[in-house]
Amino acid sequence: MDLYLIFQIIIVSIAATSTMTLFSYAVSASFREIYKEPLLLSYLLHNLKINLSNASKNILGWLIHYGIGVIFVVVYHYFWARNILELNFLHALLLGIASGIVGIISWMIFFKLSHYQPRIDFKGFYIQLFVAHIIFALTATAVYAISLTVTMLVNTHFAPQ
Repeated sequence: MDLYLIFQIIIVSIAATSTMTLFSYAVSASFREIYKEPLLLSYLLHNLKINLSNASKNILGWLIHYGIGVIFVVVYHYFWARNILELNFLHALLLGIASGIVGIISWMIFFKLSHYQPRIDFKGFYIQLFVAHIIFALTATAVYAISLTVTMLVNTHFAPQ
């Protein structure tokens, strides 16, 4: 994996995870629920009795959230680079649906393993999470496509002749 690809995956995952997170925060505010994944992750860490300060658990919640975003983008890259899926809206939607299902199952497991049952509307949380993953995949696809276009333009106009 070359340095450019690592940089590309990090940029794509930051953009996609940030867009998804903004959506989750907006839905949380609209419905007056705690659907904020990084915050829920920090609560999970608290419930697991991990010996860290609350500030460290909050930071770790954010790092875990963005780290999972990187993992999703690495998987997406694999599908795109091997031409298993095309870089288009329909396949982005399919990636989002699959990611949403994985996300929901993962959160169910997280809640079960940590014995943490937040006082939230779980149906609403899972619906929001599903839509958030579709937004993640659409953003990741768009930013990835833009990064490929920029790379081609730079190579065309600035490559040594």
